[in-house]
Amino acid sequence: MNILMVLTSHDRLGDTGEKTGFWLEEFAAPYYVFRDAGAVVTIASPVGGKPPIDPKSDLPENQTEATRRFKSDHLAQAELDETLELGAVSVEDYDAIFFPGGHGPLWDLAGNRECLALIEAFVEAEKPVGAVCHAPAVLADARGKDGQYLVKGRRVTGFSNAEEAAIGLTRLVPFLLEDRLKERGAIFSSKGVWASYVQVDGMLVTGQNPASSAPAAEALLELLA
Repeated sequence: MNILMVLTSHDRLGDTGEKTGFWLEEFAAPYYVFRDAGAVVTIASPVGGKPPIDPKSDLPENQTEATRRFKSDHLAQAELDETLELGAVSVEDYDAIFFPGGHGPLWDLAGNRECLALIEAFVEAEKPVGAVCHAPAVLADARGKDGQYLVKGRRVTGFSNAEEAAIGLTRLVPFLLEDRLKERGAIFSSKGVWASYVQVDGMLVTGQNPASSAPAAEALLELLA
């Protein structure tokens, strides 16, 4: 079982001068769900190399069992330091693809041609596609086999408008994920702010927020079983 995880390479939070990237828990928790299930995990990013960790996700109050495990896991750190370039990966080599969130994907993965081609190839091959928190943004412009938006008429979730407002970034992000998915015809739903929530529709798995990271990964594994 081979699973491809795709992380952002974007590290700038708009024009604030602050840093962003991927959310550490949203990478670490699924990574260990997959690895502990016996999967071989490969990590890719748009430009390859070491992707940026959102510094806020690395603060003491945001540490979890998975992030602490990552910090003592030299193998995982070495893999993260040398991610493959997105353009160098092929759907034939993997059984599923999973996108961790953080704000970074809103800038460099959403609408990314290589990313869209990869998602559409996984869909065509009827292989699971998973995304959590802000990462469902990568699905918004993808097309299904019928040429329609992939999320049209599909049950999905992701970082909600209420959650974006709760952290005060509504006016900063390039678009609101919930609104974008609804514009594409998705049947979007969410639970309360920071509640764990996952939607599975066919081979599509989406999670709402960091708390949904491990459950989303587990749901993706169930599709592979």
